[in-house]
Amino acid sequence: MKVAIVGGGISGLSTAFEIQKARAASPYLEYVLLEQSPRLGGSIFSERIDECLVEGGPDSFMTEKTSATKLCADLGLADHLVGSNDASRKTYILLKNRLIALPDGLMFMVPTKLMPTALTPLFSWKTKIRMGLELLHPPRPMQRDESVAELIQRHFGAEVVDRLADPLLSGIYGGDAAVLSARTVLPKLVEMEEKYGSLSRGMLAAYSSGSQPHPQTNGKPRRSVFSSLRGGMQEMVDGIEARLDPASIRRSTVVSRIDRVAESWQLVVDGEPQLFDAVVVATPAWAAGSLLAGLDPQLGIDLGDIPYSSSITITIGYGEAGLASLPEGFGFLVPASEKRSMLACTFVHRKFPGRAPEGIGMLRCFLGGARNSALLNDSDQQLESRVRAELKDILGITAEPRFVRVHRWRRAMAQYAVGHQERMTRIIQAVARQPRLALAGNAYLGIGVPDCIRTGQEAAATILRSF
Repeated sequence: MKVAIVGGGISGLSTAFEIQKARAASPYLEYVLLEQSPRLGGSIFSERIDECLVEGGPDSFMTEKTSATKLCADLGLADHLVGSNDASRKTYILLKNRLIALPDGLMFMVPTKLMPTALTPLFSWKTKIRMGLELLHPPRPMQRDESVAELIQRHFGAEVVDRLADPLLSGIYGGDAAVLSARTVLPKLVEMEEKYGSLSRGMLAAYSSGSQPHPQTNGKPRRSVFSSLRGGMQEMVDGIEARLDPASIRRSTVVSRIDRVAESWQLVVDGEPQLFDAVVVATPAWAAGSLLAGLDPQLGIDLGDIPYSSSITITIGYGEAGLASLPEGFGFLVPASEKRSMLACTFVHRKFPGRAPEGIGMLRCFLGGARNSALLNDSDQQLESRVRAELKDILGITAEPRFVRVHRWRRAMAQYAVGHQERMTRIIQAVARQPRLALAGNAYLGIGVPDCIRTGQEAAATILRSF
């Protein structure tokens, strides 16, 4: 039995790793990993510059989502895992060119402590009063899928959408709160509204019942919110590749079509038809839609209709003396109303240990997203100029950088727009009608690195069960 895995990002690699392990019990099992680019790992890319560890794509994953941690253990990398410096975790929102710390007791975007919320300059008194009255909201079943912006505005007002929900979701999804589906992106908040009415009361009830672990115990962090690898996220990619059969990996290889031929799958690989017994498509959804359109036109449409955003990361290294004006904490988020190019900025040397040697600090700036994709057409020099001007304006940084590194990721972040669950139902049903076909990636049931790993593992399990 021969399996084709189309796409060599972390989802496709996770699929290949599971099949490689299964070969120990089933030597007849073969697989081929087909990747269009010359390197594996997709947007996961780490490099060393001036003794600093620079991440081109994701720099970490959420610790509570265990698939990434378990994979690292499988790869013998458990002792390479490092947690974020949560004792120093402090995040700011840029408001009228002033950095304002997120108030204590704010759980994602839901206030749970009265005094910090009342005293923060982040919100007007009108919004603060509305936040207090939110405790009186009656239970409300969600009759239709609605955007995150609609849900949050109904409870806390437009100011909270602008200054909190939108920048937070822009930082995570590169998306727009007015477009993203509340039911898909924030299912726990939807459940809380249906059960308690008030999101604040629902969040407090979740913590008191223990169903939602509190991030603090006796004033000390329980465990790091984020985890990474000592040598960078690239270690995960390299660890998988080292355990795969080199003869089963084909880089710089283009798959242009997938068809069903009798009991087999026919893939057009570099212009030549090849037959396989099973296929896992671990490409972005828009690419999967193009590959599968001839097989099932509606499936192709549904996959192609999943929106994506693009992103740019610009990592800048400075001598620490040049960052004397940097506030404490991890970084800041920028609301769209501030009319800046930057969506967010992370103080990398503070977030994780060992990212930069003593005497060097690193800032990682994020641009692009759903609203600013045109920035991808700017040159590296233009992007650097924009970011350095904004860092000077916001943080007072005038020092010359030791290095600047720009990474661009076109159409890399799937957007779970309103209606995503209905579209996913159709996609799941269409794929189930096709024997020995599976999908994996960030477009379907989770966008983070652990979600991608999980979908790759589940795709492998689906295929292995079919033999």
